[in-house]
Amino acid sequence: MKTQLGEQTSYRYCGRIFTSKEINWIRELITSEDNHNRFQLSKIVCEKIEWLRPDGRLKDMSCRVAMLRMHRDGIILLPEPLKKNGNSNNRPKLTSVSDPGEPITAPVRDLSKIHLLPVSAKKDSLLYNQLIERYHYLKYNPLPGAQLRYLVFSSSGILLAALGFGAAAWKVAPRDQFIGWSHEKRAKNLHLIVNNARFLILPWINSSNLASHILSVAAKQLPVDWENRYNYKPVLLETFVQINKFKGTCYKAANWTLLGKTQGRGKLDQFNKKSLPVKNIFVYPLDKKFKHTLATS
Repeated sequence: MKTQLGEQTSYRYCGRIFTSKEINWIRELITSEDNHNRFQLSKIVCEKIEWLRPDGRLKDMSCRVAMLRMHRDGIILLPEPLKKNGNSNNRPKLTSVSDPGEPITAPVRDLSKIHLLPVSAKKDSLLYNQLIERYHYLKYNPLPGAQLRYLVFSSSGILLAALGFGAAAWKVAPRDQFIGWSHEKRAKNLHLIVNNARFLILPWINSSNLASHILSVAAKQLPVDWENRYNYKPVLLETFVQINKFKGTCYKAANWTLLGKTQGRGKLDQFNKKSLPVKNIFVYPLDKKFKHTLATS
């Protein structure tokens, strides 16, 4: 998103404001280091601008995504990718591992304990990507920045669902009013909100109360898994449910709070020209003092 600050132009990508001075420096870097590939350039940029996670590590993934979006918006010109058939340009290849399984109609109480497996191994990542691409209405898109993906199994090892959690939306009026934070506090503490970007119950699974049960298990497990991976705990979950497709029943049943509706413009549309599906906004506190943590600390 492009904005004007005085006589300077700034751009927001992946939740960070890039000044015109920084953009010009990135352009000069690309020109002067013409032997560097995209990965190497993003690493240099991330170190130079000190774009850090709360634990002090570089936000190199976010930086790579930001620079790719700048390239696509015509703001900078990146060198050609090393692999022109890389993941950024191709959809996940569908194989038999994501083929439909045997129908399951048992209620959730008969499935015994539900197990959420954090995706880390390559084979699990490929399976997750295929499932989302094949069966989720939004298809597969890489989640930028901090993220956790889960494959959900029954106690007997039957694959039931897939969930993806990633970065929160930058600006959502009902959510921001609910929290009561300032622009400065939002910029500082936004990483403490995690967005449930994907939730897929596999289409051959028809188990009553399963979706809400998975959400309840995820709300307890995610803060621990997130801290293990990123060294801090989020305090609030959010999600957006497309009104013309879903009612959000499972979120209501799992005690998520409905805050209102999006305006259908998209999080990067400053000129109110884009028309996107309207979505209900749900949140779920992971900590009783989440408002104090987000708006005060």
